[in-house]
Order: sequence, then structure tokens, then C-alpha cells
Amino acid sequence: MIDGAKPAALPARAGLGLKPEHYGHILDARPDVGFFEVHAENYMGAGGPPHRYLEAVADLYPLSLHGVGLSIGAAGPLDGEHLRRLRGLIDRYRPQSFSEHLAWSTHESGFLNDLLPLPYTQETLERVIAHVDEAQQAIGRRLLLENPSTYLLFAESTIDEIDFLDEIAERTGCGLLLDVNNVMVSSINHGLDPVAYIDRFPVARIGEIHLAGYDETVDGAGDRLLIDAHGSPVKTDVMALYAHTLARTGPLPTLIEWDNDVPDFATLHAEAVHADALIAREAARRNVHIRAA
Repeated sequence: MIDGAKPAALPARAGLGLKPEHYGHILDARPDVGFFEVHAENYMGAGGPPHRYLEAVADLYPLSLHGVGLSIGAAGPLDGEHLRRLRGLIDRYRPQSFSEHLAWSTHESGFLNDLLPLPYTQETLERVIAHVDEAQQAIGRRLLLENPSTYLLFAESTIDEIDFLDEIAERTGCGLLLDVNNVMVSSINHGLDPVAYIDRFPVARIGEIHLAGYDETVDGAGDRLLIDAHGSPVKTDVMALYAHTLARTGPLPTLIEWDNDVPDFATLHAEAVHADALIAREAARRNVHIRAA
């Protein structure tokens, strides 16, 4: 179990997703990583090797839980059993952060293996606010809500995405997780300016940042189409946008997401080292001390 003396917040360092193929190396080598993040749904079983390794890693590093199955934007009610299991996982590990997506993935009794976008309407806003309130009450803590990557826009939308997220945070007290790769993906797909998005984002509400690699193709009109693939290094344009983000936010916990075609640990760690260098540069510019993990 986690030592109760562990810090109450993630350090302003780069973190990595904890992958089973890296368990042994992490425990043997104890690499310099700010924190590790896991998908909550992968650890909702009662025991077995995944928990044994996670407990060992969580004794050494700060831990972030990232949910992918709460379906916080669904039209129907939240799954009470899912919330119960999530609360059990949070009570067991006492992670420094818990986050979820502004998306939906359930309909009636079915579960869709995707994070689907929402129309930004007043009706949807009220539903998401109610679900965030319910989720935070159920898990006994504040959650961070992540901006989505999107491939279409709803004609029904009447609220800007940033205003939508800001209103949710204002009325529920939740924080925000800014996924910079998602900003790039959505902006390019919809012909928007990613820098302008970052410049308008309510940075005081951000508790964590995500970075990832995207894939690229073209749509039916021959325009660029970016896909939030999480299977490659962070692209140069996303890193540049991240540096611009840090100039607004100051140093913040930053996760490197690499969930598909997972490389060897050295390759993954090099991505964290790059992000750490940008965080340290911004900390030095502001004369801010970054505490160790």
C-alpha cells in the first residue's frame, strides 16, 4: 500500500504511462521519472500480478489514475458499479491525481470501445455537470476533465469548447487536464488555430498536461486529417505548442502517452527527458524550484 507520507500532488515533472512490459526494468533500475500513470480500468480486478507490480511501483513513484470508461458525457446515468470499483481503486492506492475524458462511450446496456464527442449545447452542459458532481461525490475527490480530440463538429453546438470546459469547472470545482496533442489534432482537423486555443484556455484550472504522437492522413477533400493514435513519438509541432503552453501555465505535471506499438523503455524515457527539459527551462525562466518526485 502507498505510504501516507507521499505528496498530495503530482510533481511538475514529466511522467510516463506504466506498461506491463516495463514493470521489471522500472523496479530494477528505478529510472528518474516524475510519476507514472495507469488507466484505471486495467486495475479494477481484485488482485493478481497487475496489482502486485502497481503496488511496488506506487511505493516508489507518485501515481496518476486516468479513467477511460466512466462515459461522463453519456445521455444515460453513470454506471454505479463502475463508480464503486473506481472508488475502491482510489481508496486502495490514494493516487495524486485522477482524470477522465469529456466524452461518452456507453449507450443503454452497450459499451463502445471509443471516446466519442459531444454536442456543446446547454442540455449537454447540464448533464455533464451533473455527472461530474456525481462522480466526484462517489470517488471522494476532485477529478480532472480532459479536452477531447475530435474529427467532426456538431451543427447543434451553441457553446465554444473552451467555454464549455470552463463552465463545467466553475460549477463543479473539478480541474482540467489539457491534452496538447488533442488540441493540435482537433485544430488541424477543423481548420482552427491551436495557438489561439491555448491562449484562450483557462490555465489556472489545469492540473495535468498530456502529450502524445498523432498519425496523419488526408480526408476526402485532400486536407490534412490528424488521428490521436498514441503510437509514436510526440511530433515537433506538438512539442512547440507544449512549450508555448508552459510559457502560459508555468511548470506542470506532464504525461507522455504511448499506448500502441509500445517501444522499449529507453525510447519512451527519452520522450519524458525531452519534456522535462522544457519544464526545467520554464522553471528557470520563472526562478521556480521543482520538487523531486
